[in-house]
Amino acid sequence: MGKNEFLTPKAIANRIKAKGLQKLRWYCQMCEKQCRDENGFKCHCLSESHQRQMQVFGQNPNRIVGGYSEEFESSFVDHMRRSHRSRVAATVVYNEYIADRHHIHMNSTQWSTLTEFVKYLGRKGTCKVEETSKGWFMTYIDRESEAMQREKMLNKRFKSDLVEEERRERTIAKQIERAMEHVVADENPAEVKAEFVPGEKKVTFSMASSSSVAPKRPIFTEKSELGFEDGVEKEANGIKKVKSDSRGGILGEMMKEEEKAKERSNRRDYWICEGIVVKIMSKDLAEKGYYKQKGVVVKVIDKYVAEIKMLENKHVLRVDQKELETVIPQIGGLVRIVNGAYRGSNARMLAVNKERYCVKVQIEKGIYDGRLLSSLDYEDICKIA
Repeated sequence: MGKNEFLTPKAIANRIKAKGLQKLRWYCQMCEKQCRDENGFKCHCLSESHQRQMQVFGQNPNRIVGGYSEEFESSFVDHMRRSHRSRVAATVVYNEYIADRHHIHMNSTQWSTLTEFVKYLGRKGTCKVEETSKGWFMTYIDRESEAMQREKMLNKRFKSDLVEEERRERTIAKQIERAMEHVVADENPAEVKAEFVPGEKKVTFSMASSSSVAPKRPIFTEKSELGFEDGVEKEANGIKKVKSDSRGGILGEMMKEEEKAKERSNRRDYWICEGIVVKIMSKDLAEKGYYKQKGVVVKVIDKYVAEIKMLENKHVLRVDQKELETVIPQIGGLVRIVNGAYRGSNARMLAVNKERYCVKVQIEKGIYDGRLLSSLDYEDICKIA
């Protein structure tokens, strides 16, 4: 009669045991079956269903173990990302992970111990791991937010570049139209057409002799009844002088517009970069002896925070760029342009104008190699370490 009863004390005990976590060495991952003791696990291994699963495993063991390892790593990292964003002991995360009865067990993966798995996560760069007297500790590295932020900045920069390119094209088109109007006005095509007589027009070629310097191109002059040669004006002494082309001024104007557009696109509110020497101007650090001391930027964090290695005591500090100042080297030293149109270029400092707080530099290497910049502000350049 006891067999027909639904909730006997033995049945309740069996259900409680079935819900609880048993020893992992008595768990079969291929069959997903948990055994209570060694005898039960031995009987399961001799069963026909387990033998069939072992035959499947024997056909491609590396693939099956690799699949379990990937699933275990993914589930473990997902749990850590959701539950532990700060420094935490590896055993704490593992105990929380295995609380789920249907998790992927470590004995079916390529890692035999938790220490080996933690070291693997550290080598891969998923977590920052450290060994202490109390065991292994882990800190999750949130790369998704960094990637999203980087993608957002790239999209924003791409859109701004498109807008700037469209604006530049419109500006160049307007300048070309203006240049064409100047050329047409200088040639006076209406007046020439009114005086044109086909039978009397002559075309001559003015070629330089072998003893004189050869011009870049032959000068074509069209003589007509107007009494002057088109494109040539006579001076009082009878010497012919070619008119200056107004397109040179338009070209200069276009270059100036190009410089202005480049300045607007490369001017940013952050300027720190790796490899430059900066001076700490934070008065809060004066008590520790860092005020007006120089250091080299070894790492940039979130564009506005610099990790600085001091030149004197080799200490490493993290300082916001608001507390930093650029360093001007001696004449002839190398500098990096940290802001403005030529941002990121290396240059040689040629002179200093202390009255206007600017310097004269010449760019070295790159597409602007040899270009002279006569008035760069102190804030736009910095000494290279």
